[in-house]
Amino acid sequence: MKKFTKVFIISLVISVIFIAWGVLYPKGLQQATGSIQNFLQVKFGWFYLLSATGFLIFSIYLIFSKYGKIKLGKDDDKPDYSLVTWFAMLFSAGMGIGLVFWGVAEPLFHYYDPPSGNGETVESANASLRYAMFHWGLHPWGIYTVVGLALAYFKFRKGAPGLISAIFRPLLGDRVNGPIGILIDVIAVFATVFGVATSLGFGAAQISGGISYLFEGVANNQVTQLIIIAIVTVLFILSASTGLNKGIKYLSNINIVLALGLMFFLLFAGPTNFIMDVFTQTLGSYVQNLPTMSFRLGPYSETTQDWTQAWTVFYWAWWIAWAPFVGMFIARVSKGRTIREFVLGVLLVPTIFSALWFSVFGGSAVFMDRMEGTGLYSIMTDNGTEIALFALFEQVPLGGIMSIIAILLISTFFITSADSATFVLGMQTTNGSLNPSNYIKFIWGGVVAASAAILLYSGGLQALQTASIIAAFPFTFIMIAIVFATVKALKEDYNLNFKNK
Repeated sequence: MKKFTKVFIISLVISVIFIAWGVLYPKGLQQATGSIQNFLQVKFGWFYLLSATGFLIFSIYLIFSKYGKIKLGKDDDKPDYSLVTWFAMLFSAGMGIGLVFWGVAEPLFHYYDPPSGNGETVESANASLRYAMFHWGLHPWGIYTVVGLALAYFKFRKGAPGLISAIFRPLLGDRVNGPIGILIDVIAVFATVFGVATSLGFGAAQISGGISYLFEGVANNQVTQLIIIAIVTVLFILSASTGLNKGIKYLSNINIVLALGLMFFLLFAGPTNFIMDVFTQTLGSYVQNLPTMSFRLGPYSETTQDWTQAWTVFYWAWWIAWAPFVGMFIARVSKGRTIREFVLGVLLVPTIFSALWFSVFGGSAVFMDRMEGTGLYSIMTDNGTEIALFALFEQVPLGGIMSIIAILLISTFFITSADSATFVLGMQTTNGSLNPSNYIKFIWGGVVAASAAILLYSGGLQALQTASIIAAFPFTFIMIAIVFATVKALKEDYNLNFKNK
């Protein structure tokens, strides 16, 4: 293997140009990316919705298809990790920071500003949890499934390099080794860098907000956020140097313990019966309304259309931007599982956990704001979205301790996400090496951290959302092609090895 591949060099040059642009002309960067984002949201919102729903339908089809018994590996391969560890690793990489950031804030936003109708009503309260569950449920994990399954199948069963471009061999043949393959991998790197930078920016903002909310004298501003990014960058680079089976594995298990601890504490310290009633009702409402929500754009209502673009289109773009990163990571830890087991695990377990998470945190927030008049929404809008969680903990016993634990959880999620990202970016830019050098991982760690810092510096949280939507657009086309390549390969595999058995 060459020390530096073409994918590495091209991707790094593009990333450095972006970072330099943000340092030298932050306003120019904000204006340019904002214009592109607005164009994509307005003109291609339908495309994001159809694509995300199509990926979910394809994933569900695989569960019941004849291909479900095919292994992601050789027929005698066994899984490398236990189910608990496997879930912890994919969940920590998949959406950990985002759940903590939006768990309280998103339902509150939807309660006061629903997709249709008036806010602060019974209807908007029901919709608030249903749409939060919708945005964090089956659709994102269906998106991850498409990329993760294809990567694991071609890597461990076909012996192909662990690259996005390698999936396209059934469609392109040897041309995947040329400029087309390089372009595919560069787009995947681009999406990964800015998808992860978005989450790290959210994490830094929330850590800063939490510390400033708990400790007087600490300002919640860009300087504090940049210092946090610098500190956590050092920590995740140290973690990355220990390898997959040490740093990421152990921190992922810690994440799950802390997340479960916070969730169950609030479940029993908060309005327990109300939370479980909300969970039960919202889960049923989510399943019942899933088809309608999946295709809802609101062309006859400007308010509904703007809401959908600001929330659903943003989320689908964010998950697609994360797909090469999370897909490659969960592929790496899923060797030896059957396609059916993989899809069921990736779709259902995180979806149910996310539903319970939003019921506990979002349900408690809406209950306290609506039933007890605590003014959580006003506190959040006055002080910033990032302090919503800490304002909620202020309403329950031992809230200060819980807030400190929450900051620790966000920090460990930050480290595992960035750690996983450096590993995946190292794989993508070293011809699919399962053990990229620390040197390469450190470079990408610096790039991701710098990108998150530049996005916050140039436009705050809005810039983070903008980057995700832009990065996801070209990769969506790649994902559509991945579906066709995967089906073609599975069909050939089944006819050769299973049809007559």
